[in-house]
Amino acid sequence: MSLTPEQQQAVSAWVAAGDNLSVIQRKLAEQFKLSMTYRDVRFLVDDLNLALVDAKPKVDTSDISKAPVAPPAAKPAAAAPAGHEGLPGGEDEFADDLDEAVPPAGGNVTVEIDKVNLIPGALASGTVTFSDGVTGKWIVDNQGRPGFTQVSQPGYRPSPADAQSFMQELSRAFQERGM
Repeated sequence: MSLTPEQQQAVSAWVAAGDNLSVIQRKLAEQFKLSMTYRDVRFLVDDLNLALVDAKPKVDTSDISKAPVAPPAAKPAAAAPAGHEGLPGGEDEFADDLDEAVPPAGGNVTVEIDKVNLIPGALASGTVTFSDGVTGKWIVDNQGRPGFTQVSQPGYRPSPADAQSFMQELSRAFQERGM
């Protein structure tokens, strides 16, 4: 099927605007009453020497290890531990020790590995409790990818700090068990 120069310009403009093949296919049908298969639209774009533009990069939401990492939050000012107020050296002596002892934001993630794994296709499974109290069940599939099978709060997405802490705690738990 050959297109008129006007139709070719329209397709070129759509591709430049970031439209994907299915959107171009729909626009051809709506605006020019041209019925084309998805494959025909793909060949048309190739014949016109056009390169599809990915308008926005796709994010893999199933893999939390690829979550964007937030910059570290500023540490709150630390006070001396209770019962240490009158000791020599004052509060400043203990402030450095407290900064190291305070876990980073999102660091209160706990991970447990099931003793027996009954989930088909999973190498390991267990439970997680995030810093905000949301719990979930996780698995690691045969290709080593972590994922969640259940979460106590529908539509929940852990914070980037919690996601990173989850991966670190999961790794630590595996190392402790020799996995």
